[in-house]
Amino acid sequence: MKLSSLALLSLLLAALWTGSLGVSFRSSYSTCCYKDMFIWKKIPALLIKSYQETPTHCSHRAVRVELRNGKRFCMDQHWFQQHQRQQQSTQTSK
Repeated sequence: MKLSSLALLSLLLAALWTGSLGVSFRSSYSTCCYKDMFIWKKIPALLIKSYQETPTHCSHRAVRVELRNGKRFCMDQHWFQQHQRQQQSTQTSK
């Protein structure tokens, strides 16, 4: 019982310590996009809640997109920029 209490206490202290340093147990690579995460469909702009470019350390340059329904996926960065320009020109021509 004492060993498990000591282990639990150690984990809690480690979590508090890393939290105070701004360090995360999650890898920064979790913000990267991988082959099976990409989608190539056209997405109406009104469905997109937010988007963010992947960091430079990722092997695939992409944009992580979150829809209003909570689904997340990746889009090719170049394709996404073209898609955005097309959406903006459609909105301004109305």
